[in-house]
Amino acid sequence: MNDPLNALLDRCAVQDVLNIYARACDERQWGEFDNVFCEEVAVNYGGEFKLQGRAAVVSMIQNMLGGCGPTQHLLGNFDISIEGDTAHSRCYVRAAHAGAGEEEQLFYEVWAQYHDTLIKRPAGWRILQRSMIVNKELGSRAILKPASSPQR
Repeated sequence: MNDPLNALLDRCAVQDVLNIYARACDERQWGEFDNVFCEEVAVNYGGEFKLQGRAAVVSMIQNMLGGCGPTQHLLGNFDISIEGDTAHSRCYVRAAHAGAGEEEQLFYEVWAQYHDTLIKRPAGWRILQRSMIVNKELGSRAILKPASSPQR
């Protein structure tokens, strides 16, 4: 018989992982993605953004957000189901990105959904698979870029 308290704790822990992801993006805390993705994660952010492995995913995120201005990834409408050590999650995401420097007047915003499969490991819940379903894009993706190299 399932323990309702443990089920609730697992659901909260899954939602926490999703929130850590959003906060890590916005605060550029690249190391926090160790607490979000399994080492063997597979993601499909659409188009050419189909990646395998946490290192590849984090590199892609760094190359998108490292050189852009402030961002805000808002998540909501969480739909989480858990069976044993596997969870399936869907949530809405509205991610706003501001330009930086000479592009500070530009923006890029995406309205989408994350569809995730998470697994419970000894260290906690981690995303094993992620698909992003884009509903609407506004502005210019050109502001999504890696941090500038330091001047020599």
